[in-house]
Amino acid sequence: MQPALPARPASGDRGAGAEASVPGPAPARDPATAPGHVLVVDDDPTVSEVVAGYLTGAGYDVARAADGPAALECFARRRPDLVVLDLMLPGMDGFEVCRRMRAHGRVPVIMLTARGDEDDRVLGLETGADDYVTKPFSPRELVLRVDSVLRRAGPAALPAGRSALIEGAGLVLDPAARRAARDGRVLALTLREFDLLAFLLRHPGRAFTREELMSEVWGWDFGDLSTVTVHVRRLRGKVEADPARPELIRTVWGVGYRLDLTSGPLADAAPEEPA
Repeated sequence: MQPALPARPASGDRGAGAEASVPGPAPARDPATAPGHVLVVDDDPTVSEVVAGYLTGAGYDVARAADGPAALECFARRRPDLVVLDLMLPGMDGFEVCRRMRAHGRVPVIMLTARGDEDDRVLGLETGADDYVTKPFSPRELVLRVDSVLRRAGPAALPAGRSALIEGAGLVLDPAARRAARDGRVLALTLREFDLLAFLLRHPGRAFTREELMSEVWGWDFGDLSTVTVHVRRLRGKVEADPARPELIRTVWGVGYRLDLTSGPLADAAPEEPA
């Protein structure tokens, strides 16, 4: 899709898919972050090569595939630590590729979508993608997103004095194992859903704006705030008795969201704002 850059990243950083971006070389990796194996799936050879070049320059081991069947073959041959997956693939779209990969175990996925395809972006998140990037995009930003997702996918370092488990309202989260349950029932959460629930559960009763949640949970000071909205909606579908009438993750009108450990009289009387 959308040929853009020279085949190899040079001193200028141009947005993959067409657009110029911040000049400079590929970013240096944090030495504390271990390299990982990334599978890049895109039918546009230019975009694929640029993305692979930047990720390789950032210390990652990269494999490439140009369509869905080839991606699944690469996935079966060697399980990647993360997949960068274009939605618009020939024959088998990125949604189906993601579903088939996830059927064999959880793997972090960053989806690439065309600018303006908001429905596709939302569906990508609802399919279980951990992040998405819209074309045209900066390859340097994509590397930072890959860093962020993989960093959060790894075992969580526990601050001194903090209990290993986070508990409340029947929820039990184990950050080290990245397992979650409610009332003894295991919850199938994506990486970001787990991080979002853990953050809210650590700050019960406090309302956060979507900007604050994006900064604290995603680690970004920029981005599409609908990412937060979609994740809240998906999370409610997994932790609420009735997602249409949430009593745990509540909408605070004009502000954002708040996790309540109690319901009933303490809950807001105002109707829920659509997530």
